[in-house]
Amino acid sequence: MDHLRWADGDRPQLHRPVLIAAFEGWNDAGDAATLAARWLAGRWAPEPLAEMDPEEFFDFTSTRPRVHFDEQGERAIAWPSNAFTWGRASGTDVVVLVGTEPQLRWRTFCAQVVDLARAVDARLVLTLGALLAEVPHTRPTSVVGTAADPSIVARMELVPSTYEGPTGIVGVLGGACAASGLVGASLWAAVPAYVPGAPSPKAALALVERTADLVGVPAVATDLEIAAAAYERQVSEVVADDDEMAGYLQSLERRFDSDEGVPTASLAEEVERFLRERP
Repeated sequence: MDHLRWADGDRPQLHRPVLIAAFEGWNDAGDAATLAARWLAGRWAPEPLAEMDPEEFFDFTSTRPRVHFDEQGERAIAWPSNAFTWGRASGTDVVVLVGTEPQLRWRTFCAQVVDLARAVDARLVLTLGALLAEVPHTRPTSVVGTAADPSIVARMELVPSTYEGPTGIVGVLGGACAASGLVGASLWAAVPAYVPGAPSPKAALALVERTADLVGVPAVATDLEIAAAAYERQVSEVVADDDEMAGYLQSLERRFDSDEGVPTASLAEEVERFLRERP
């Protein structure tokens, strides 16, 4: 674990924690995955555990560090971060990794995450992602869970991962976990493709709720529920001012309602299409 910096103080004694990970970038439509992970970190895992040294994993001419003033009024530099935190929620130990998709040395990066997962004896590595899909913002957010191991698919009521094509750090990390014998799964939330640039607390809420259900820890996300309602209202106001967009939304709603939501298989296909078509 040459590139991991453990937090100061005694390392916590964790009992078979769940490791949840999300990354800004390719796999984070509407910022939903990282918003969900930050929410979970704040409620379930607020204590610092470790941080990845960014030096080996980023091109700083592309992802530039930022200068800011700290609490003492002194200038400081903030580097791209991939930070692990930990905590206990309803008797379950949780580790959360929130960060930025690295630009360099993905295999080394994932090996470091795997090493940490082994060091804390993680029973599950759960990655979060979000994709743009043809879904209406006025209906419940669809979430699909995937895994490569058939026994995990059956036990957690997920769908098998059959995707072939380009992938992001979430896919590479999943492969690294599988190769090392760690139990891995992934949750993906669908974000309306016609609202690509706006953060989606509604999709983040869906990921939080599905994660809570999968892990077996209750999550009272009143703040996300309020933000999700405001998001839906604001998008509806924008759509109402555009006749073409309003017609498109109605067609999506009819399809969603006739299918009684987005079938899991269809959403899995949307995930695959999204990954293939990303530049």
